Amino acid sequence: MISLGPGDPAYLAPAARQALERSEVVVGYKTYMELVDADVLAGKETLSTGMRGEIARCRAAVERCLSGKDTALISSGDAGVYGMAGLVLEILDQEELMEKLEVEIIPGIPALASAAALLGAPLMHDFAVVSLSDLLTPWEVIRKRIDAAAEADFVIVIYNPRSKKRDWQLEEAISIVCAHRDLHTPVGVVRNAARKGESVLVTTLDDLPVDRVDMLSILIIGNTSTRVLGGRMVTPRGYLEKYETA
Repeated sequence: MISLGPGDPAYLAPAARQALERSEVVVGYKTYMELVDADVLAGKETLSTGMRGEIARCRAAVERCLSGKDTALISSGDAGVYGMAGLVLEILDQEELMEKLEVEIIPGIPALASAAALLGAPLMHDFAVVSLSDLLTPWEVIRKRIDAAAEADFVIVIYNPRSKKRDWQLEEAISIVCAHRDLHTPVGVVRNAARKGESVLVTTLDDLPVDRVDMLSILIIGNTSTRVLGGRMVTPRGYLEKYETA
């Protein structure tokens, strides 16, 4: 399992690049395959599928490994954060292959980290991460998680906020958060972090342009302490209050 990071080759970990270079087969979602340098893929067998082809990709990678090929299954961001690492391990367990195949999971920079860096320092204190995709998780469960995170004053990171078919969940999620937060709470929207077409917006709960948010976006909603300093979102850890007061 190889994590590509946010997409820019400059953020690909050396260990990940080395693993890609020594692999004989590279398997991945076709959009993420395009993030890998062509020279790294040269001479290798490559297999890709489209959206919702996760199980097929993982099984194809396992099959190539069983045939004796050094195989890389790639994920954007970090393979263990909404990536393929968990599914691969589930399949290996299901097929009773845990002891037969060697699996190495190489970490990468997750989308939340690359987005946070572009926004400033919004994740300096406790935060919760929620995906709004109800393809695998019932919306009622997602709704409860958002409500609990907002009530507990976590900074909230939102993955998969809005798609053409899922065009109402984000507005409902924001309304849930607004029941616990001031309408002027800072919100950061990052689209295509560290990729072509990157955009960064710092706004507020009441001014969030929902129609500009899509599946290539990640949102970070501040907590009650988050502020905007020089155009950057900052969630204080508490150092100044504790040590300067002392």
